[in-house]
Order: sequence, then C-alpha cells, then structure tokens
Amino acid sequence: MSDLLRSEPHVISAGLRLLADAAERQAARVTRVDWAPPLAGAADDLVPVLSDPRRTPANALAVQRMFGVRPHLIGVVPARTALDLQPGEFLHAGPPVGWERAAGPLRGALMGAAVFEGLADSPDAAAQLAERGAFALAPCHSRGAVGPMAGVISPSMWLFVLQDPATGRRSYCSLNEGLGKVLRYGAFSPEVLNRLTWMSEVLGPLLAAAVRRHGPVDVATILAQMVQMGDEAHNRNRTGTLMLLRDLLPSMIESGMASGDVARAAAFIGGNDHFFLNLAMPACKLALDAARDIPGSTLVVAMARNGTDFGIQVAGTGDQWFTGPALIPQGLFLGGYGPDDAGPDIGDSAITETAGLGGFAMAAAPAIAALVGGTAAEALATTRRMYEITLAEHPLYRVPALEFRGTPAGIDVTLVARTGILPQINTGMAGKVAGTGQVGAGLVTPPREVFLAALHALARATTSRSGTESG
Repeated sequence: MSDLLRSEPHVISAGLRLLADAAERQAARVTRVDWAPPLAGAADDLVPVLSDPRRTPANALAVQRMFGVRPHLIGVVPARTALDLQPGEFLHAGPPVGWERAAGPLRGALMGAAVFEGLADSPDAAAQLAERGAFALAPCHSRGAVGPMAGVISPSMWLFVLQDPATGRRSYCSLNEGLGKVLRYGAFSPEVLNRLTWMSEVLGPLLAAAVRRHGPVDVATILAQMVQMGDEAHNRNRTGTLMLLRDLLPSMIESGMASGDVARAAAFIGGNDHFFLNLAMPACKLALDAARDIPGSTLVVAMARNGTDFGIQVAGTGDQWFTGPALIPQGLFLGGYGPDDAGPDIGDSAITETAGLGGFAMAAAPAIAALVGGTAAEALATTRRMYEITLAEHPLYRVPALEFRGTPAGIDVTLVARTGILPQINTGMAGKVAGTGQVGAGLVTPPREVFLAALHALARATTSRSGTESG
C-alpha cells in the first residue's frame, strides 16, 4: 500500500467520463476503457460458456480451418446437376420459411422462378400454386449454396461451383443478374424472365466453356487483391469483377461460341459491378463451412436473412438456426422510393461479413460510404469496432488504411454478448411489395436476440456435458 502511495497515480476509467476528466485535470495518467454491460439477459449463460475448457482450443481450430480454405472456381453448371434440384423444388436465402410467412421479395422471386421453369403461365398463377403447397422450399445453406437477396435457385439456373483444393469441399451460387429490376430483388417482369433465359441459354454455357479452357480460377487471390484496391466484396465488387473478366475473357473468345454472344456476355459482366459478388459469397461459405461442427466453439459460421427472419448458425451447435425478426436497413433510396417502400433485410450475402468482408472491411472501401449513406470516417470506425467482436484478423484480407492490418474475422457469440456490439452489415434494399425490385442500399445489424438464443443453446450444451461427466 505504501508503494502505491509513493508511485505516480494511474487511473483506469470505465464508464463515467466525468471522473476521468477530473483526474486528467489533476495531472494523473488516465487510461479510458470503453466498457458497456453485457446484452440484457446474457449474464447467466455467459458464465458456463466462458468457463467451458473446450472453448479456446475449439475456437482456435475453427479459425485455423476457416483461414486454411483457398476457394477456386472450378465450373459453371445447371442447378439440377450440381444440387440435384427437381422440378418444383426451389432454394431461397436465409433460414427456413414457408410461403405463408414469406416476405414480398421472396414471394416475387419464387413467382418469377416458377414462370421461368414453365410451372406456371403467369406470376399470379404461380402464387396460387405456391398457396396450395405445390412447391418445395429449402434454404440455400442446406445444400451448400448461398443466394443474394431473395436467393432463389431453381433447377434451370446455372451456378458457379467453387472448391477448396485441399479438402475437395464445394460451395455454389447463382450467376449475378445485375441491379434494379432483377429476380433476386423480387421482380418478375418479362425483361427479368428474358434475361434469365439468356443467362441459362448463353451466359452459363459460355462461362462453363471458358472455365474448362482456362482451368480453375483462384478466387481467394482475387479477393485478397480487391480488398487492397477499394472493394469490400459485398456492395462494392468493381475490381473483383474486372479481374475475373481479365482472367476469363481470352478463354471466352476461344470457346468457339458465336462472337456476338461473347461480346454481349463480356459487356454484361463488365457493366455489372456486382458480378463478382456471386463468387465472393460462395468463397466465404466454403471457408466458414470448414469451421462447422466443432464442439465448444462459439464462432458464427452463417448469418442469413429471408426477409422475415434473420438467422445465425454457430460452429458448436451444428445446423441449428437461431432466429429473430429481420430489421429494415437504414440508408439511401433510388429514384422516388423511400423508407415506406423498403422491406426487411434479406439475403445470404451477409456471409461476407461473417467471413471478415463486407461491413467488416469497410475501411478498405471508403467509397462504399456514399452508397449506403455514411462517411469515410464512419467506414473506418466500423471496421475498427468489429475487431471487438471477432476472434482473429484475416491473413489474406489486409486493409491499407490500417497499415495493412487483416480485416476482423470470426464473429464470437460471447464477444457480441459481452460488449453489446452487433455485427455491421451493408446491404441492398428490396421493395417490400412483390415485383418491385431494388429500392436502395444501406446498413443494418442482426437483432440481438439471435445471439442471446445461440448463447443459451451453447450454455445448455455445456451444462449438459458437465452433468454427464460428473455423473
């Protein structure tokens, strides 16, 4: 105690700024700690989960597996071939949901997909079939796939096939249609269906031929480069799209397909800055799937939305979904649209944030701020804040503005619960009425209850295990 009185005082301040300010005015050395209480309702479950001796090694293994994946594009094939989809079967974004609870954009995408597949003569007829239970619906994640926005995949749609060379594990995603009036935003007009037909008859086969001729495309390397060139791989994919086109264009030209088809495909890809998103998403899915099914791990392996529910999955709890109500993004709107036109958050694209990209990499893509209604300083602050809820820094995705520090990666349920900081997602906004299409872009977070539910399940599993061992 006497040594303490003779040494220079060092005040650790957590909470009230008034006390820290007063100590600084008296020339004391002050360290300010940005502290907040845990999420309300988390305390009882945090104790057993944080005490679980498996947690630290399990999370280390999960991170190691996630970072060890090197996704390669190895093919482009119809969904009926890749995923064994049958007529009348549709995959969708987010956790499981039926027609009766489906949001407007998802209903619109399913209606358009049914007409595209020849199962109905019109969107209205497709809706009537869906109401009678004529279609089988399942999450994209349940088949190793991901889908942006509504995320609907039907048998005739062509998919990117990604593979990890070390393990042979695969993931899948549809081809990107572009922005505006597109199926994934719930639009189903004739122009939408005509574009899907062209993608099925021309673009898909052309890309398949190009990938066969070129050989595997190293998607992991492209992702690493694009983060250093101003993309965050969710709402900004401009450099990634152009790098992909650079790699595949010679093989597209040499594919033997009609020059007019090649020219139109090249113009379509080059003019669609979001084209690479549909490769970034399955790349992230492939990495996070490697971290699944590790008992004791609190790492989040999926965040997904279906327009009604927001769901997460955790490495230590298998395929169980923890869900809460999807929130409406806050941001900027297109044309004459406004907040009343936007539907709740939707899509599997939050898999990018789950892997350390998207909103977690906004510091690498300050231009994204103009799209989602923020500032460059806020983009930098967002990435810094996400380090507080993640287990590691990604070894490939390095941010120039942060002295090439790796992006925050590996969302930890316990860190979210302890800090109250929710993952930041930047996203597009779909119109809440079926058939509308895109109405804007903005920022959103998951509902806190999904993390509380996941934490409770982890606590129960830990308590049950302890009881079994003691017995």
